[in-house]
Amino acid sequence: MEKKRVIPAILIIGILFSGCVTLLPAGKDTTRSRWKSFNEAKTDFDRVVPNKTTTRELRKYGFDLYSTPNIRILNYIDIAVATQSLKKEELDGGLALCLSVRNNCQAYEFTPQEIRSERYGNFWLDIFNFKRRTREKGWRFRALFVVVDDIVVEKLWGGDPNVDTDRELRNPLGPLQDAGSMMLKAIIP
Repeated sequence: MEKKRVIPAILIIGILFSGCVTLLPAGKDTTRSRWKSFNEAKTDFDRVVPNKTTTRELRKYGFDLYSTPNIRILNYIDIAVATQSLKKEELDGGLALCLSVRNNCQAYEFTPQEIRSERYGNFWLDIFNFKRRTREKGWRFRALFVVVDDIVVEKLWGGDPNVDTDRELRNPLGPLQDAGSMMLKAIIP
């Protein structure tokens, strides 16, 4: 009769331990855009021609100045601060023009991205904060367009075409690791 109880107990324990990894948190960080990959964003960026492309055409390529989420708008002061380490003669034509026309210039920074994050490893070590392992995969693209009087005069790009990062956090004291700082906060307001 004892054997009949042991087998179901072993099965239940096995099911609990095998399914625990799926209980670890996972997330996704996406800036909404029409691009599904770094290469798609770069292809549309390459279609923009300085001193020819208008802000209306930018919209056709997916770089809508006012409806794209998480766009950053810079004025000529922001550009002056960002380029202050360069001599005036070292500035590209579009940047020099921007600084000379001042209020008729703005820059637009687009940062579409798709980053997936998931924790993996031992469920019990993770849940009790002894050891947490996280993997991030995806891509990030940055595009900057300098615009004078509705014409793109300069464009710059950068980013991370293939994000693949593993992070490991070890806390030898597990759930007690942060107890000291919590006690200090309670003592010192």
